[in-house]
Amino acid sequence: MDIAIANPSATHRTHRGIACGVGAGALWGLVFLAPELVRDFTPLQLAIGRYLAYGVLSAALIAPRWRTLLAGLTRREWLSLAWLALAGNTLYYVLLSMAVQTGGIAMTSLVIGFLPVAVTIIGSRDRDAVALPALAPSLLLCAAGAVCIGWQAIAMPATRSTGTQITGLVCAIGALISWTAFAVGNSRCLARLDHVSVHDWNLLIGLVTGAQAVMLVPVTLLIEPIRHGAAAWLNFAGVSIGVAILASIVGNALWNRMSRLLPLTMVGQMILFETLFALVYGFLWEHRLPRPLEIGAFGLVVASVLSCIAAHRRHARA
Repeated sequence: MDIAIANPSATHRTHRGIACGVGAGALWGLVFLAPELVRDFTPLQLAIGRYLAYGVLSAALIAPRWRTLLAGLTRREWLSLAWLALAGNTLYYVLLSMAVQTGGIAMTSLVIGFLPVAVTIIGSRDRDAVALPALAPSLLLCAAGAVCIGWQAIAMPATRSTGTQITGLVCAIGALISWTAFAVGNSRCLARLDHVSVHDWNLLIGLVTGAQAVMLVPVTLLIEPIRHGAAAWLNFAGVSIGVAILASIVGNALWNRMSRLLPLTMVGQMILFETLFALVYGFLWEHRLPRPLEIGAFGLVVASVLSCIAAHRRHARA
């Protein structure tokens, strides 16, 4: 993947990519708050609600172009859509919701905060990518920011049992692995499928994710009792539709656009903004100001992104 940030047009492209990454992070950060808004519902029910809404909205938006799109998709593309929908949506969101509900927002944010490190390390193996040693300062700053994000919460007196916290940690690590696979695979699919727009690719993933959500409905009916009142279901529907529109439709579209504008080694850094905005929403939810370590995390994350951009500029000049 060629990287040329030295000329003005490439610089503009980079700035647009970063802006899309920030926008996606701001909308995706809402995903961390959603499980707290509807705590009476299980992670599986949350995933089904969100992705049923995502699938229905995607079907409505893609309908006018369906026949044209269908003609340009092969079996390989459908297989890619299936595993991307599973890794980046269905499985990831179930694991993330379980992590938030059992381990808390701070611990989950800490683990997910290492996504940029994982994605950047994988991306450094791409052709013409920035070498990993040149990205080391950015990765170290990123890791330090992630540690600051969760250290204070982990050091505070535990409000959950040890077993519950371990369950949350395992789920958060599973979500980290799942979404790393999605970020890398999705970026490479978008680079290969230049005949499909980023918006249509997002809607196609939405269709497949919606189909997966339908298949999970019998599972939740068998293992999870339906015990909620009408008011709770209305609240659940509102949160599911809101997250589907803001995070899945608009947020994913911005992320896909960014994935075509930036190399994978920079794509990884953009995931940091999801963690930052998740923290901001957590502060608002808890009605408090950030603590010193959390303020330090913000500074480290910004420094990490700036260091990554500088490394790509040096690579382009070289």
